[in-house]
Amino acid sequence: MSNQPSPPTSPSELSRQVEIPYGLRVSAAWSWRLLLVGVMIYLLGKGFVMFQLLMVPLLVSLLLVALVRPIHQLLARGAGRPGLPNGLAALLTVLITLAIVAALIALIGQQIATGFSDLRDDAADGLTELQKQLANGPLKLTNAQLDSYVQQAAEALRGNSSTVVSSALTVTATAGHVLTGFFLVLFSSYFFLSGGEGIWSWVVGLFPRPARHRVRGAGVRAWATLTSFVRATLIVALVDGVGVGIGAAILGVPLALPLGVLVFIGAFVPIVGALVSGSVAVLVALVSGDPVEALIMLAIVIAVQQIEAHALQPFLLGRAVQVHPLGVIMAIAAGVLLAGIVGALFAVPLVAVINVVAMYLVGPEDDEEASPDEEEVGPLADTTEAGEGSADASAGSTEAVEGSADASADEAPETAEAQSLS
Repeated sequence: MSNQPSPPTSPSELSRQVEIPYGLRVSAAWSWRLLLVGVMIYLLGKGFVMFQLLMVPLLVSLLLVALVRPIHQLLARGAGRPGLPNGLAALLTVLITLAIVAALIALIGQQIATGFSDLRDDAADGLTELQKQLANGPLKLTNAQLDSYVQQAAEALRGNSSTVVSSALTVTATAGHVLTGFFLVLFSSYFFLSGGEGIWSWVVGLFPRPARHRVRGAGVRAWATLTSFVRATLIVALVDGVGVGIGAAILGVPLALPLGVLVFIGAFVPIVGALVSGSVAVLVALVSGDPVEALIMLAIVIAVQQIEAHALQPFLLGRAVQVHPLGVIMAIAAGVLLAGIVGALFAVPLVAVINVVAMYLVGPEDDEEASPDEEEVGPLADTTEAGEGSADASAGSTEAVEGSADASADEAPETAEAQSLS
């Protein structure tokens, strides 16, 4: 019989013989967890891109509902307050929003139709002045040389006619997607306004009962953050658009109102959007006027952005909703890489919501305060616990059903014992 020791069979014996350093064990534990989180984030991003025709209208509906919910609350019947039925108030809110958007589009179209001729004349004069500057400047370009360059560009365009046609077809398909998304936004907004509490109660009910309180608290903070961010961004964008529009009108720049609306829309993408749309106003001022007028327009754009960045945003946004400028730039860059312009639009609100929810979930579990304070999410936040009452009711009914089921289960053995004794 051999006297060699038998190999270790239990994990404790094996761990005594092979001691893994503590640092390596901790690193390995963190590595696979971070790898799993990264894979999940990647799969969620790919899924969003794959189903963006459905996801984008839903997200746009959430932003729209966060913006117009005060109108619905004003119209709808509340506790002890007369008003319209919930569904009718939601329908009227959607119709009012549509009317406002249609009025803005009609006003912009009318301004473009009346001001485009002036811009065309100013652009022709500017082009003539540019030709003179190029002819008299260091380049010494003659009109014949400029005409040859224009001819080369036209030939290049004709040579890439197939690409132009395919791009036109792509635009046509995109227009169909936009129309589909428009109707999805309308229907989603209506149901979010009329039955959002029930939808949120159903989502909360999907989680285990011990986790429902934390899920409900996280949802309240996410909604408060989203409403605060959207409404504050609306005010900031309105200040940007009005400031640039008034400045352009004072300078006599053509299309002052459409330029103001363009800056207003671009300001919904923080930092980058207002800068890009403001540069369009500077370019129009340069084409229609002279470099001095363009520099004045640039100064106006920078002044308006400084006012909203240092005066409005710190007042309107709470400490938890504010995102560092580096985080804003990185979020917008990641959103553009994943989903283009749509990703840039939703990146910063998503980061703000994730930031607030994460801080709440890692906080103490004995914190029973459901609604965040104004200092945390800002004065414009909607801190009403939408659906909490319904969720509590559904949870209570669930508990009652389970309690009756448990009672029935307890009574069953007693009944069987009684029958056997009889």
